[in-house]
Amino acid sequence: MRSRTRRFGLGVVAAVVVALATPSTAAASSIEHVNLGDSFSAGNGVLPLAPGTPLQCLQSEQNFAHIVARRQGYDLTDVSCGGAATEDFYTPQSSGTRAQIDALSPSTDVVTSMIGGNDNSVFSGAIAACVGALATHPGVSNPCEQQNGSTFDDKIVGITLPSIRQALRDIHTRAPDAKVIIVGYPWLIPAESTCEPLVPVALGDVPYLRNLQATLNEAVRQAAADTDTTFVDMSVVSEGHDACRPVGVRWVEPLLFADQFVPLHPNALGEAAIAAEVTASLTARTQSSIG
Repeated sequence: MRSRTRRFGLGVVAAVVVALATPSTAAASSIEHVNLGDSFSAGNGVLPLAPGTPLQCLQSEQNFAHIVARRQGYDLTDVSCGGAATEDFYTPQSSGTRAQIDALSPSTDVVTSMIGGNDNSVFSGAIAACVGALATHPGVSNPCEQQNGSTFDDKIVGITLPSIRQALRDIHTRAPDAKVIIVGYPWLIPAESTCEPLVPVALGDVPYLRNLQATLNEAVRQAAADTDTTFVDMSVVSEGHDACRPVGVRWVEPLLFADQFVPLHPNALGEAAIAAEVTASLTARTQSSIG
């Protein structure tokens, strides 16, 4: 009887060891990926929507973070949400959402984000102002620039930049061992030439809006540099893929005659292009750390 009891005990111990070892091994190999940010990060307009996410966020299961996580085998928590500004990292944006930064923890391995475009209504305010300026001042070359001057740029430099910088610092504090990546915005419009009727702004206001976006991307890049965060620059690769290009070439849908229900946002091609750049950055960082 003593011999049988001893054998039974050893068998139980062995089974427990195997049972405990198996999930531990699986957990150790899991990469925790958290995606934060605004509508460009959420993939607003690209169907299908990600199941189980707040409807008001219009988060796509084909946004760049979902694509990266699937390809890399990451365990993704995506709290990006349409309309988010940096302040929504700290407080719930609306009912059913949470402060985005609360998704982070010391066990987070990868953080991706796009943020800043909604701070001070940079994108929506500037586009609305320039579309309205064309309607009320027909025949004027650059009515939007004449009316607004450096107003939007000043807000980016004075308010948006420090907000992004602080948000990135707080991300690093919450996830001290994570690879933190922030992505710049792909070009919405070309450097020059008309965008009408797809983006109805005056010819002279096309470079005005383009320069405004360059100021925003520079603020994102500077905030990343100041906080030891990886910046993924979309400005070079997205050249020639703006909203004024034909279907199949453009990565961003136009304001009018868009092929998705949220205009002036990346389409499926655009989200895939962002995913490719983020993946390349992650791969480069991994190889560098190994080397």
